[in-house]
Amino acid sequence: MQEKETHFKFNTGVVGYPLLFVLLIWIVFWFEVRFDISFNHFGVYPRTITGLRGIIFSPFIHSDITHLWHNTLPLLILSAALFFFYQKNAWKVLCIGIFLTGFLTWLLGRPANHIGASGVIYMLFGFLFFKGIVAKHFRLIALSFVVVFIYGSMVMYVLPIDPKISWEGHLSGIISGAALAFFIKKGVVQPKKYIWESEHYKPEEDEFLKHFDENGNFIENLPQEDLDEEISVIYEYKSNTDKSEGE
Repeated sequence: MQEKETHFKFNTGVVGYPLLFVLLIWIVFWFEVRFDISFNHFGVYPRTITGLRGIIFSPFIHSDITHLWHNTLPLLILSAALFFFYQKNAWKVLCIGIFLTGFLTWLLGRPANHIGASGVIYMLFGFLFFKGIVAKHFRLIALSFVVVFIYGSMVMYVLPIDPKISWEGHLSGIISGAALAFFIKKGVVQPKKYIWESEHYKPEEDEFLKHFDENGNFIENLPQEDLDEEISVIYEYKSNTDKSEGE
């Protein structure tokens, strides 16, 4: 019960923060359409000083409504999973992950403006998958399998199969998420440890193991241990008091 209250407690931020993130992205896109302007030049442009600003701005910029819609649901679902299962590290993962993803894209990318939240999505995908495996907690492992089942097909887009897609951003996101999964350890729920996994566990003192001999055969009735001292019973006799005179 304590584990559930500490690590897997639902609050408004689990839904509120992802919704706010997605809402900001849609507001930026609406602003572009409403005033007929483009923010594409604020994307990550690799290996240029001005291109570094895209590390912060690029996740909020999308080329068209199709690009935006394809990123909306995965971003909403994966970030909500992050804020529920990793509440104590959610902001750390999100902020550091966005920076690492953008910086790696700036180092590895082609000379073009890399825009969109897909790099963040791949970062969340990488973190949720690898962290569940590393943590070895049954709920987090289950989350890893769910993430792979739903979004596992995204992995193919870390390869240069489409010149219009920033596969460098996708690859940077996967690498960043995996790195954070291995390096962030504090604040993550630990798997339950049984008594035999303790450092002070002594097999010879285990009451259950005493029912097995050296060949592994089950012993139904254990021999009673000899008593070190004999038990003596002392009886103390008390006579009835004499009847008082006059009775």
